[in-house]
Order: sequence, then C-alpha cells, then structure tokens
Amino acid sequence: METAKKPTETSLEGLSFEQALKELEAIVRKLEGGSGDLEASINDYVRGTQLKEFCQKKLADARLKVDSILKIQDGNASLQPFDAQQ
Repeated sequence: METAKKPTETSLEGLSFEQALKELEAIVRKLEGGSGDLEASINDYVRGTQLKEFCQKKLADARLKVDSILKIQDGNASLQPFDAQQ
C-alpha cells in the first residue's frame, strides 16, 4: 500500500527557480499566519528550508553562468565577473 508523500518528501528535481520560489513564498505566508497544526508547521518548515537551499543553489549557478570567460591576447583564459553597471 503506497502512502501519500509528505511535503518534505517531495522531490525538488524538475522544479524551476520560479516554481520553487513561489512554493517557498506560500509556505512563509502559511507559517506567518500560524494557521497549521504543529506537525504540519514542522513539515512546512523543513520543506521551506529545502526550497531555500534549492533557490540559493540555482542563484549561485546562474551567477557562474553570467561570469564569462574571456580570452586574452596570449591565449590564456581569464574569468571576468559580470558587471551589471557596464
């Protein structure tokens, strides 16, 4: 007999950053409202922590993609951080 997955058991695989952030925001609103029972609040907190870490990793990965590798004249490569002000 298969049991339903708890929120903390739901995989983050396949979630986009935007989906994860939306779910995290919903959890924060729910926890701030204090409407859930203790067990549900604990599960929501754990899921929120997973989503926060997932979003932070996605942002870090995006930053690495934005950093560009530029070839300099002697053929060596150097890493140039993205400068949004340029």
